[in-house]
Amino acid sequence: MGSTFLDLQGHVFEDLYLGQSESYRRTVSASDVVGFAELSGDRNPIHLSEHFAARTPFKSRIAHGLYTASLISAVLGTRLPGPGAVYLSQTLTFRAPVHIDDVVDVVVEVSELIPEKNRARLSCTCQVGEKIVLEGEALVMVPTREALKLA
Repeated sequence: MGSTFLDLQGHVFEDLYLGQSESYRRTVSASDVVGFAELSGDRNPIHLSEHFAARTPFKSRIAHGLYTASLISAVLGTRLPGPGAVYLSQTLTFRAPVHIDDVVDVVVEVSELIPEKNRARLSCTCQVGEKIVLEGEALVMVPTREALKLA
C-alpha cells in the first residue's frame, strides 16, 4: 500500500549520484480518487461518475492527472531525495489515462546535480504495466549534511 513514516529514507545532497533511482507502487482506489476530488475541489464527473465516464472515450472513471503526479511527490518527499527536500519546479506530460484499480509504478532518477545551489534535477516516470502514463522532470533543493547538523 502507501508509504508510512517508517519508510522515510532521506539522502543529503552529498550522497546523491547520477542515475540513482527510487520507485513507488500504488494501486489507485475509488476512495483515493474521491478523496483527491474533495481535497482539490476538482469534482469533474469523469473522475466521480461511472455513468458520465462511460460516455467518454475513456469508457470508465479515470484518476485526476494531478493525483498521479502526486505519487511523484511521495517519492521525492520520502525516498529520493527524501525528508527535507523542497520542490522548486515540476514539468508534467500526461501520456495516457489512469483508471480505478490500475497499479501505478513511479520511478524517479537523478539526472543532474547542481552543487553550487544544492539542487537536483530528477526525471520522473509513472507507468501502468508497460505503458508510460506520465513523465516529467522535477527540480528540488536538497539539504546538505551540514544543514541537517544545524537543525
